[in-house]
Amino acid sequence: MAQAQRRREDDQLLRDHGKALAEDQGQPEEVIRYGHVFAVTGDLAAQPIAPRDAAAMRSAEDSVPGVPLPQGGAGGFSAATAMETAAAYNQAVGAVRAGQASDAAAARGIAVTQTAVPGGRVVTEFVAGQVVGQYSVADPPPPAEEDATKITIGEALEATARAGGGRPVDAADAEAIRAAEMAAHGADVTMAGGIADQAQAAARANARATRDDDKVKIGDVLAGATAKLAGDKAAGMEDAARVVQAEKFKDAGARARAGGVGAAVATAARLNEDNNLEDA
Repeated sequence: MAQAQRRREDDQLLRDHGKALAEDQGQPEEVIRYGHVFAVTGDLAAQPIAPRDAAAMRSAEDSVPGVPLPQGGAGGFSAATAMETAAAYNQAVGAVRAGQASDAAAARGIAVTQTAVPGGRVVTEFVAGQVVGQYSVADPPPPAEEDATKITIGEALEATARAGGGRPVDAADAEAIRAAEMAAHGADVTMAGGIADQAQAAARANARATRDDDKVKIGDVLAGATAKLAGDKAAGMEDAARVVQAEKFKDAGARARAGGVGAAVATAARLNEDNNLEDA
């Protein structure tokens, strides 16, 4: 989680607040105490906010997985952000030392908890057992379901296995399959041991084989491709262009072959595009 940037208006807000309350309580105005910033009571309220306290709260906030904490602006700011601002000021005026912790925080700890509620979670922040922050975080919306009428990249690869499955795998096939797997995953990497790795191993083995009967065929690699992919998606025109370009790059004649991987993904993309136009 990104470290919150200190803002000049935050500094001034905390400094003015601390000065006003300190004057009321007869305390040195240079110190920003917990009671100046948070609705806490007892010993904690009178103790200066210290650098180690702020660091501990930041670490506690960072340990809550997947929860975006408010970092300033209209949404307020997290306890760690307020504590970092106050602790930096206190250290600058000599009220606390670098690495110093308050007695209450050192004795009773700092923690951040989260409680599941319908539609999200409630995050609560504690210093020495007292609440210094609480806010709700909504759950992310569920991912949109893939249109079942669209042809996926995995299905296009399986179509290649059926149409030209008896042809030996070569370097152009392997590169096209690699591009198709990355497009299906929506990433620039392939899965270790996945169909791209299998295709590349097959192409290398075929280059050394002397008999066609000993060579690995397209169907051996792409049969059941959908189940072999870590992820899949409807084939789009950009996916098709990426696969065809990869196939041409490795082809001796710089051509996309009929019945090859590029042609299958391109056909799937065109059919999906036609379906989009009909639905519009």
